[in-house]
Amino acid sequence: MQNKTLGRSGPAVSALGLGAMGMSGAYGAADRAESVATVHAALDAGVTLIDTGDFYAMGHNELLLAEALRGRNRDDYRLSVKFGMLRGPGPEFGGLDARPEAVKNFLAYSLTRLNTDHIDIYRPARLDPAVPIEETVGAIKEMIDAGHVRHLGLSEVDAAVIRRAHAVHPVADLQIEYSLISRAVESDVLPTLRELGIGLTAYGVLGRGLISGHWSAGRASGPGDSRAFSPRFSGENVRHNLALVDALRRVAEAKGCTVAQLAIAWVAAQGEDIVPLVGARTRERLAEALPALDVTLTADDLADIEKAVPLGAARGDRYPAAFMPTLGVGN
Repeated sequence: MQNKTLGRSGPAVSALGLGAMGMSGAYGAADRAESVATVHAALDAGVTLIDTGDFYAMGHNELLLAEALRGRNRDDYRLSVKFGMLRGPGPEFGGLDARPEAVKNFLAYSLTRLNTDHIDIYRPARLDPAVPIEETVGAIKEMIDAGHVRHLGLSEVDAAVIRRAHAVHPVADLQIEYSLISRAVESDVLPTLRELGIGLTAYGVLGRGLISGHWSAGRASGPGDSRAFSPRFSGENVRHNLALVDALRRVAEAKGCTVAQLAIAWVAAQGEDIVPLVGARTRERLAEALPALDVTLTADDLADIEKAVPLGAARGDRYPAAFMPTLGVGN
């Protein structure tokens, strides 16, 4: 497994990270035993970066990871945790809370659920419009100084917020959606990160499965699958988007890899400061993703990929309309 350092101030992590959200029902039912086995397989393959959120199924994901990580050397992996999204007892979201007192409260619960004495990278899941980012970062800095957190991260914010946060405490990385069909980060955010020496951890590199090569038109989303509400998976949008995948498949076949491997390799090829997060829920999907790091893309390959999936070619927003205003950048 290759390794990278997240920005100038962040930790050394594997060049591919594991996103655990899908293991807690975000895309429908997941098998707990298989989820634990997938975490074990990732660790055994050298994956050291594991990403979660305290609101993933109301703490379920953190408890699942605690089970999967039991008995493992704490120095062998890095936990990235998002906080601040408020939930209700049903599927609804209740807004954001990134007040300093909330930061410390959320952290205390995460430390307990994860059965650890520190979080490696702690980040607000979204910008709380009611709380200046300086106050949120100041509270995380206090937790860093106290030893409960090792590094500051951000998620889904724009260039101006990145600068304001970084002025309070060095930011290790920004976590944001980045894939062949979600490239809004390229215009302002990515140049800002590089100017300031901040890494990028990219989630959604397979478009929530849309550009994995495994999705098909007319496929029904199961109970609890959030993709049922995703504009990119609906109606004419999904048919248009899958035509892009068909074009990408032809490039992948010529390259001798799968569509998923090509899509992951494309994200990784955008810079040494970028770490793709793969939301594998099974060992099978993890085993497919890992060889993507060995796919070397030439200038001709990149041109063929760009021709297959041009910038802005996808149809539909990357989140339902109600969530789009919480994002620092668009699609």
